[in-house]
Amino acid sequence: MGRKIKADICVIGAGSGGLSVAAGASQMGAKTVLVEAAKMGGDCLNYGCVPSKALLAAAKKTAEAQNAGPFGIRIAPPTVDFPKVMDHVAAVIAAIAPHDSVERFEGLGVTVIEGQGSFVSERELAVGADRITARRFVIATGSHAVIPPIPGLADISYLTNETLFDLPELPSHLIIIGGGPIGLEMAQAFVRLGSRITVLEAATALARDDPELTAVVLAALRREGGDIREGARVSSVQQDAGGELRVTLEGTDGKEVLAGSHLLVATGRGATVAGLNLEVAGIEYSRSGIKTDARLRTTNKKIFAIGDVAGGPQFTHAAGYQAGIVIRNALFRLPAKASYEALPHVTYTDPELASVGLTEDQARERHGDKIRVLTCPFSDIDRARTDRLETGLIKVVTGRRGRILGAGIVGTHAGELIHPWVLAISGGLKISAMASYIAPYPTLGEIGKRAAGSYYTPGLFSPRTRALVRFLSLFG
Repeated sequence: MGRKIKADICVIGAGSGGLSVAAGASQMGAKTVLVEAAKMGGDCLNYGCVPSKALLAAAKKTAEAQNAGPFGIRIAPPTVDFPKVMDHVAAVIAAIAPHDSVERFEGLGVTVIEGQGSFVSERELAVGADRITARRFVIATGSHAVIPPIPGLADISYLTNETLFDLPELPSHLIIIGGGPIGLEMAQAFVRLGSRITVLEAATALARDDPELTAVVLAALRREGGDIREGARVSSVQQDAGGELRVTLEGTDGKEVLAGSHLLVATGRGATVAGLNLEVAGIEYSRSGIKTDARLRTTNKKIFAIGDVAGGPQFTHAAGYQAGIVIRNALFRLPAKASYEALPHVTYTDPELASVGLTEDQARERHGDKIRVLTCPFSDIDRARTDRLETGLIKVVTGRRGRILGAGIVGTHAGELIHPWVLAISGGLKISAMASYIAPYPTLGEIGKRAAGSYYTPGLFSPRTRALVRFLSLFG
């Protein structure tokens, strides 16, 4: 016999967003049910952020060993033990998993039900024989890899982010379809570990970022041996009896066939809604995700959607932010609305690429010639020179009266260096605030202050200022 469970809030999906809602709601006194059809922790812990960054960290160690010569240090060429590298990845996941486990959440007072949830009415969810009614539901089922309709792809063995980290051996030649953040991060990881890498991007690699900054990333990947091809149209794929893959490209110069040992498909993500029976609950959705309003409510106002399934920004930190919006709405009846004006994103290549707010092109489209672009290269920063981290730059876009519209950084630790710019935009700070604080010396963070200070350079060193100084000097 199934259970009939009544709750204040029922969360469907135990990824980062769903876990945040469930933990917060339960600790605030709400009777909370959490439903998960697969693994606790969702994509981020098991197939995404955590394993990919762990793999990148291992790969970076090989690059550091190979590039120690300029410091006067000679290290024998590193030997990569790929199974042990993957053991490292698995160990990192295992170390974090208890924080996302069933046991922890049950300890917080959450009723955790493992199984596929499916709506049977606008107010009731079925999980196997169990029936859950709740005052509010939150759909946080995440996303999955979208597989493009390439002829022959369905007939071969290919990798996605869900299977990549189960590889038993290092690919000799990894072909990656997709030049977005996932594709390029994994390209750099594997080329550093010793694989030959070819990335095939149908349009422009890292197309959502500022092209001046992405050019630095692409140049770095190519220097390390990555074959990054933009405007590459894949017409078909096939696999021979021995397992070798052949990818056919079509272009203006005719056909080209690439042979590889492994194929990774990284062409984007799709909302995971299969099996939820959303129509019965009165929830509208499309291929891009569930339709929500600014308060993250679906077309059924008692049901919210957050994270990748909502079709918005596909970042773990976005889902965490949305969880707070939902809790304010669902538990406290506050009409909180989501705003992504200060939402940052980072691509964890080396150099890293981090951005928040508008790019230069976006700012020009909205504000015309009223913007100013401030830049500073890492090579101008003493700490970057001591550590030989001169590759990269910061780029800040300001509007009228010094309002900060956006910032982008490409360089080592860009994901850390973007933090004060996120705060500046979310707090409505002007460029004067970023130019006037005291930065410790020598640090990489000086690059932000240096760029901000350049906003005032034309005025400070103008003929008018020099004339004023000369005039004032007449009075002693």
